[in-house]
Amino acid sequence: MVKGINVYSEIGKLNRVLLHRLGREIEGLVPDNFERLLFDEIPYLEVAQHEHDRFAKVLTDNDVEVRYFVDEVVMALEGREAKQEFVKEFLRDSDVFSSHAIAAMEEYLMEMPGRDMVETIIAGIKKDDLHIKKSNSLADFINEDYPYYTDPMPNLYFTRDPGACIGNGISIHCMRTKARKREALMLKYIYRYNKSFIPEGTDQWYDYEGPNPIEGGDILVLSPEVVAVGLSQRTSADAIERLAEKLLNHTNSFRKILVFEIPKCRAFMHLDTVFTMVDYDKFTIHPEIEGPLHLYEVTLDKERRPVFRSGKGELEDILKRELKLAAVQMIRCGGTDRIAAQREQWSDASNTLAIAPGVVITYDRNHVTNELLDKCGVKVMTIPSSELSRGRGGPRCMSMPINRD
Repeated sequence: MVKGINVYSEIGKLNRVLLHRLGREIEGLVPDNFERLLFDEIPYLEVAQHEHDRFAKVLTDNDVEVRYFVDEVVMALEGREAKQEFVKEFLRDSDVFSSHAIAAMEEYLMEMPGRDMVETIIAGIKKDDLHIKKSNSLADFINEDYPYYTDPMPNLYFTRDPGACIGNGISIHCMRTKARKREALMLKYIYRYNKSFIPEGTDQWYDYEGPNPIEGGDILVLSPEVVAVGLSQRTSADAIERLAEKLLNHTNSFRKILVFEIPKCRAFMHLDTVFTMVDYDKFTIHPEIEGPLHLYEVTLDKERRPVFRSGKGELEDILKRELKLAAVQMIRCGGTDRIAAQREQWSDASNTLAIAPGVVITYDRNHVTNELLDKCGVKVMTIPSSELSRGRGGPRCMSMPINRD
């Protein structure tokens, strides 16, 4: 039976994973709040749910235990004290400025059964659902045209980002954007109160309070000794340093953090949108990061103080050196076709989820890259993706591995 957190690899047989099946929060998306909620399009919920169910079925058919985010949050908040503590913190972090509205919503949420409450906070609290008598305050006046008291969380189906399991511990993230911050808050309460999912004594490498941002799509556990982290649009140098100090000073096997600087733009977003591991010596890569990369290393000296080094190098050479491999195979997203590379990177062809060495789940729409993976000896299992891909994340983004061989 699978127990606890155990992630020392990107490719070890996946035993347990955390997912979120899309819900009513998706139907809160409209063009007026795209920028606010980090979307470019509106997925068709019914089809997106069908596609996500196919994803979960591929996992379960391959002996992966699928756990769902909502279920684990509900279990964490079974006690009234934990529930009340969570509600207060949730409202504080939802940018509700009217004390009158906060008091009314706290009462509204506390009266709900646990599952209804969790689903409601994810979907967003609409003003039409909770008729609060307007107070004579500037805060109420300023926000009177916005239909929500608290924003929906449409990005939650990308469970990779709010946290990351590394070794036998978990990193709970301070998210870059307000739109996603409360996702990690729910994970914080899972860690604190749901001991059947995250056992007592599990180490914590980073915490929700930050203060600096880091997100799970930038963290790749390359081996029991080396963790790669992207210095990206969503992850800061200060946060990486804090994570590295905690992780490297622990009595585990990790000895080095490799920091890859990637372009800070939405098309690249996280390290795993341009680079993932699919086998012991095989990697997907977006051609636009094939040139010499800025690389930083974090290790510890004999006094257990951090040591920083910097340089430039080809990703292929870096991986051979750090993973002690004679050769590595870099599988280019889109192959040699520049247009295919840009198109398929946009729909996350490089965002593969390895469920065993040389076995990956990908989006069916990225046919050029999928064919290349197949030719390189990687077993490819595709899932439908016309709607899931509208959120700008692939199978790796949609999954938080909890336990691997």
